[in-house]
Amino acid sequence: MTDRTPVDDADVCVIGAGPAGALLSYSLANRGHDVVILEAGPRFDKEARVDRMKDQLHPTHSDNEIWDMGGERDEYSTSGEHSWPINQRRVKGVGGTSLHWGSVVPRLYEKDFEMQSRHGIARDWPISYEDLRPYYAQVEQEIGVAGDDETPFLPRREESYPMDPLPLSYSDKLFKQAGEELGVTVHSMPMAINTGAYDRNACQGYGTCQFVCPSGGKYSADIHVRKAEELGATVIDEAPVQRLNHGPAGEEITEAVYRTPDGETHRQTADTFVAAAGAYETPRLLFLSESAEYPNGLANSSGTLGKYFMGHPPAGVLGIVPGENTHQDEYGPVVSGGIHQFYEYDNPDDPQRASVNMFTINAAGPSPATMAMESDAIGDSLLDQVDTQFGSTVGINMSIEMLPREDNQIGIDESTTDNHGNPVPDVDITPGEFARKGQEKGLQVGSDLIEEMGGNVVYAQGTQTTEHDSLGPLGKGGYHPLGGTRMGSDPAESVVDPTLKTHDLDNLYISSGGVFVTSGASNPTLTIMALSLKAADHIHDDLQA
Repeated sequence: MTDRTPVDDADVCVIGAGPAGALLSYSLANRGHDVVILEAGPRFDKEARVDRMKDQLHPTHSDNEIWDMGGERDEYSTSGEHSWPINQRRVKGVGGTSLHWGSVVPRLYEKDFEMQSRHGIARDWPISYEDLRPYYAQVEQEIGVAGDDETPFLPRREESYPMDPLPLSYSDKLFKQAGEELGVTVHSMPMAINTGAYDRNACQGYGTCQFVCPSGGKYSADIHVRKAEELGATVIDEAPVQRLNHGPAGEEITEAVYRTPDGETHRQTADTFVAAAGAYETPRLLFLSESAEYPNGLANSSGTLGKYFMGHPPAGVLGIVPGENTHQDEYGPVVSGGIHQFYEYDNPDDPQRASVNMFTINAAGPSPATMAMESDAIGDSLLDQVDTQFGSTVGINMSIEMLPREDNQIGIDESTTDNHGNPVPDVDITPGEFARKGQEKGLQVGSDLIEEMGGNVVYAQGTQTTEHDSLGPLGKGGYHPLGGTRMGSDPAESVVDPTLKTHDLDNLYISSGGVFVTSGASNPTLTIMALSLKAADHIHDDLQA
């Protein structure tokens, strides 16, 4: 019985209720603007999150089942060297992918904005770290970040974190001790997790926050969706936008065409439109919105729509430390410590490898049930195997920088359609040699640390160092989609300008990781949200004019 009809006289129509769309909508609603949010997925029942946690813990359930991803609605294809399983790392619904993110929130580094001028590779952003610095601080306050102001190797900051850092876990301390012997600094990570001092429930230490936070201690974007609604914003869920239509001159968007579960098609009008559907779906929507004026896709006069697509190709190291008990009962979050010592280049004048962003993992290894189901052993042999592995496992995951390349792109696959008959997104991506060298560096550091603490390395692989098809779904990538609608000052070489307004249409903004010019190696959500707040300021000024 949900009312999913269009809203009259909307000032702003935001497409997507993830971190970008949620915070932008709240910022505009807080300044008195009439905002309507169109979200392709459902509004998830918060009370059912314990059940979703049980699904995560069940050894036969895949990760994308936890938040109902998959099926005809979420079809996609990959045509590049890497399969890049995107449904492992996204959620469609109110809150978006923040419903299952790890909540790690470092900033991009100053060098990430200046790769061409500093190092002669990639290209510079049209904005600087300093331009985003006040917005970074504002986002950290809005979402509640726990961090250490004195953390070494992280970007400079002038404002304190809202909360003190999470304590290092037992396994973090093992890595820290080993690092002291090897000259590697292990420090706390900035995390969007409430330690008890914020306006949501505190972390209860479930240890499942990578995919489900039952307590609500981890920030998720549905928080700001609710805050926007309290200020008068309207949310229409299960309303996938099919296309954007423009006026006769092709200068402004006039309506967003969306479908509802009852099979009806509706048209939402507004003064301003914001595509905040993420770096996978936003380029697809613009391609599907082609017209006589934009035959190659909406806002694509530059020909760069979908191009320069990037991600953070993952790598990881796991080891067994005999006799240890690293079980995360001591502290809950999946991540609380990290290593950023290898983010800057060894030789700033001649970078040979990608930046490396490393996280020490609070994990005891696969659950005993999973080990039993995957093992051929029985009886005492199986008990010995479980006793050896469970609680003795330590590990490091890492995100690796990837350079923008024109032939890495996201497009549409006309041969496969979704449940509405639309061509599905197609990902064509090859991370390249630069990323491979970064993975090799991270894998070596991680392996050295585990061996220093007396452990045996049982896994040290990355998408660029291992035969891709031999990796498991989580090891193949799909992390942190970036680029495809990149930002720039030159309309001939970019899709949006420094305010995130499209060059081609006066009232269409794009707010997602798709606007990134380079990837860096930092988890991108904090930067995406900072850019969203910056765009909200410009939209507010436009609406006031």
